[in-house]
Amino acid sequence: MKIILFAVLTLILPTTALAGGMNDDPLLTRVMINQLEIRSADGSNPLVWDAEGWVGKDLNKLWLKTEGEYVSGEIRDMEFQTLYSRAVAPFWDLQAGWRHDKSEDPAPHRDWLVLGFRGLAPYFFDVDGAIFIGDNGRAAARLKVEYDILFTQRLILVPEIKINVYTKDDPATATGSGLANIETGLRLRYEIRREFAPYIGLNWNRLYGQSADYVREEGGDVDNVRLLIGLRAWF
Repeated sequence: MKIILFAVLTLILPTTALAGGMNDDPLLTRVMINQLEIRSADGSNPLVWDAEGWVGKDLNKLWLKTEGEYVSGEIRDMEFQTLYSRAVAPFWDLQAGWRHDKSEDPAPHRDWLVLGFRGLAPYFFDVDGAIFIGDNGRAAARLKVEYDILFTQRLILVPEIKINVYTKDDPATATGSGLANIETGLRLRYEIRREFAPYIGLNWNRLYGQSADYVREEGGDVDNVRLLIGLRAWF
């Protein structure tokens, strides 16, 4: 894996970034665990994660993203993205790459082409959006927005909203066309250090349309609120 990553970097970045010494635009890396949390649920307490990392220079970066849910000793749902990111304006990047979805068996895995953007909107809203193009005419869109409310320099409240939309019914993965779900969260974290912050909060998820119908047919819950406790960290 390290050899492959090095080869990619040497293709998209000037060799001076890898040579060491004085450089006004050095090669940098960062890993961010946005959410690593346990959520309350009837009969189980799923472990949920949302993490990302990048390596690159000021304008060009290679991004890796992953999120998912671990329940009762197995991964129920997982998403992984590999993206090329290009800065196009102060605080704004365009991204393109690949997304892979791994669902609980026997649901099939899905692959998507990703075209996205992320950045800091006016009033410091953190925005991450993307369009996903799959096979057999499938397409999807996602928008995620969060905002930091500072009570003190260490105590921070973070409201978050994530919206998923699909263009085509996919019974195999219990996903319906149109608005599939809206997920909102409210997390209160305390930064023991800037790089290490435990938090508590609430997460609300609501399914809509055919996505909700698929879950109802299986006897599932289409509207749930969960307490959570977790950790945010970066290095």
